[in-house]
Amino acid sequence: MLEFGIKDIIDIVIVALLLFYFYKLMKKSGSLPIFIGVLAFIMVWILASEIFSMRLTGTILDKFMAIGLIILVILFQDQIKRFLVELGSQKRWRGLRRLFRHEKDEPLEKHIMPIVYACMSMSKARVGALIVIGREMSLSDYEKTGDMIDALINMRLIENIFFKNSPLHDGAMIIADDRIKAAGCILPVSHDMNIPKSLGLRHRAALGLAQATDAVCVIVSEETGAISIAKDGELIVKVSTSELEHTLSSLLK
Repeated sequence: MLEFGIKDIIDIVIVALLLFYFYKLMKKSGSLPIFIGVLAFIMVWILASEIFSMRLTGTILDKFMAIGLIILVILFQDQIKRFLVELGSQKRWRGLRRLFRHEKDEPLEKHIMPIVYACMSMSKARVGALIVIGREMSLSDYEKTGDMIDALINMRLIENIFFKNSPLHDGAMIIADDRIKAAGCILPVSHDMNIPKSLGLRHRAALGLAQATDAVCVIVSEETGAISIAKDGELIVKVSTSELEHTLSSLLK
């Protein structure tokens, strides 16, 4: 008779938490159907090989499972990278470091408020903008698609870059390490069918990057002046400037 102890309970809880986390991650990235398909394949393999002892089917599925890890890495390389980055995130372990090193958070107002004020001004003037704010994952590959700037975060500089006659107006601005790194950058476009047709390419590009990385994207609509935020694989439209400030403060602290 099999014994069921506390180690088995812990084992089940860990597996359940991992599956739930990957489920949320795949849902945010738009890869949920592939994830469900992989789980279904694993369930069929377990039933055929372990439970019903179907030799022929089990042997064939065993061959697929032998190369399954490589296939999974190819299919989910962005999601796996994001999972590992979030697992080792400095922000995730910052609370523990404070206990031993008595670390204090640096004030965020000097970095966030210029972005908020610039978005407020561009919203009133109906100037289109797409601002990407990096968190833990590197955005260097996307920075290289635009023009490197490497300047301090400044409201006037942001407005000038997105001025309608500026050559960098149509691309994305990337902010990382509390500096404006690049402008005129090209971002991956999301093919999510749930995006309203009234939203343009800026919103799709912002959501595409939010699905691939942990970056926060702020969009100002050129047609309506509405401010939107793309984060963690979701798009929040028509936010107020106070909501923008609160969201950026909570995500970037």
